Amino acid sequence: MAAEAQYAELARQLSGVSALRRSLTRLLPFECPSGAAAVLALLSRHGEMRMSRLAELLAVDLSVTSRHVAHTVGQGWVERAPDPEDRRSRILRLTPAGAEMLTELHRRTAGLFARTLHDWSEDEVGQLIALLDRLRDSFGDCRALPHDDN
Repeated sequence: MAAEAQYAELARQLSGVSALRRSLTRLLPFECPSGAAAVLALLSRHGEMRMSRLAELLAVDLSVTSRHVAHTVGQGWVERAPDPEDRRSRILRLTPAGAEMLTELHRRTAGLFARTLHDWSEDEVGQLIALLDRLRDSFGDCRALPHDDN
């Protein structure tokens, strides 16, 4: 088990990663803000789904999800179709234009990492990926974590 000081340093480093993540959002095209990008990424990764499931995956309120979806639908990146199991509900699915936008977002992000991490070896990048994946797995569903209200 790591020492308390290491956990404190990890928290500090993750704060820096959060700042880096905010910087990455500046790469997004004006017409595709971070909420819309998250919708596209989740629909690509998990396939078509109801709005309620998307809200769960985004870990935001249904009203926030609805605004993000409305934007992506307006851009032609996502379509709403009747749910065959419940005609009152809609199924969201990525359109070909949405897949193209997502490809562009990935291209921009990968390009930035390639330029920034040019002096890292493939092994080092692979280790970082593996450790971040392990960290995410260790936390699982962050929404289920207890909150310290002190």
